[in-house]
Amino acid sequence: MSGGGANTACCHVPSGWRSGSSVPSAGAGPRSDRNGSKVRKRFPERPAVTGERFIPFRKTNIVTMCADEVPVEERESFQAFAELLASLLHHEFRVRLEAIKDSYYPFNPDTDTRTIADVDAGERHAAQQRLVDELSALAEAANFERISTADLDHAFTEESLMKVRLEADFDDFEQVLFYRRGERTRQEKVKHLFGLRRRTIEFTNFAKVLVYVKFKDAAHFEATGKDVDNLPFKPESTIIKLFQDVPRADLEMLFPNARVRMRGIDKLLIGVPAVISGIIVVATKLIAALLPLLLLLGFWLGVHKEPVELNQGQLVALAAGVAAFGGYLARQFSTFKNRKIQFMKALSENLYFRNLDNDAGVFHHLLDAAEEEEVKEAVLAYHFLRTAGQPLTAEELDGRIEDWFAQKWQATFDFEVDDGVGKLRRLRLVDDGHGRLTAVTLDEAKRRLDETWDNLFTYHEPARAAEA
Repeated sequence: MSGGGANTACCHVPSGWRSGSSVPSAGAGPRSDRNGSKVRKRFPERPAVTGERFIPFRKTNIVTMCADEVPVEERESFQAFAELLASLLHHEFRVRLEAIKDSYYPFNPDTDTRTIADVDAGERHAAQQRLVDELSALAEAANFERISTADLDHAFTEESLMKVRLEADFDDFEQVLFYRRGERTRQEKVKHLFGLRRRTIEFTNFAKVLVYVKFKDAAHFEATGKDVDNLPFKPESTIIKLFQDVPRADLEMLFPNARVRMRGIDKLLIGVPAVISGIIVVATKLIAALLPLLLLLGFWLGVHKEPVELNQGQLVALAAGVAAFGGYLARQFSTFKNRKIQFMKALSENLYFRNLDNDAGVFHHLLDAAEEEEVKEAVLAYHFLRTAGQPLTAEELDGRIEDWFAQKWQATFDFEVDDGVGKLRRLRLVDDGHGRLTAVTLDEAKRRLDETWDNLFTYHEPARAAEA
């Protein structure tokens, strides 16, 4: 589908990134997010936001909604037309699936098939570019929108719903693509003031988020002093993931190299009690136990003239004081580590329940979504042209469809009229006259679709020779 109305910017891009990459240029290196609060209560979502191209109804529902508006005697015929149309488009997407599987094969980490020929560097580069192009085209066809720089900036400045502070080193990436679909405004009840009060926050939520990441090669990580063998990812690897129900403020948690860091408030919650209790431990146990040892040291240095003898009881008290101080330090370190483990657990749980698909599975998900959108657009365009009673311009058709959804179904979106009409033209289902469009009759539409289906393959059994 054409990208009309889509955001074309992505994240910032560090210097040296290829054109088409999408990560910040304003300085490589880590950037961190802000404080967040834990979700407690969910409110209903508001209607779809105007400007999105995604049609928020299933294909079968769209066919039913249109069929309910035609005379009863035509409904079965209209549904047969929709079935023929969907079958043809399904075949086209099957061809696209095979093409993208071939492009992804050299980078697929989960393949269990043997390779019959090695792929050289040039072929890998060409396959990688085909993969990116086809993945972007599928996302556009499924009416995903490219995530803008402003959206990612919000992820690092807007108040989060997750009590975790993250850092992501954008300089690790060679190329990044982020797409989203299903933008909604939601409200949540969250705790603040250490849980003493609750307040309602409003935020933007994405129903689906597509992530494509290609890491730089091992030479980059070696040059930056990182141990390549201990990296949580493989240099030069490709990661493709699909997530659901992602707040815009939490987009940074989707980066595969995101690292958990302590927030300022968490450092204070751990540090202030640690300092106070440390002073108490030193004042009550360690200083008293060290006093005889300090006097003995002073005698050896000539500062104290009277000799000092350490008896067994003083030595035991000294050992107990040192042990108490050592135990205190161990407890504080354990508290710090446990706090960080809690944050990592919160991050892992969020990602686990939001993850929809990975790697090659994402292609199948996107292809199905794109096929649904293509069928919905074509069915709607044909139905409204056929029932208009007069030829329509593309602009008039676009307005009628959007008004119908807004008034009858309380759904607002930017209908891709050029895509819908384009498919009807390609399948010979409309006639053009002086810039105005007229749909062919229902019977003629089915005849032309059936003819196209019969000609998908040109094989014909040769005629048998006449028997002698």
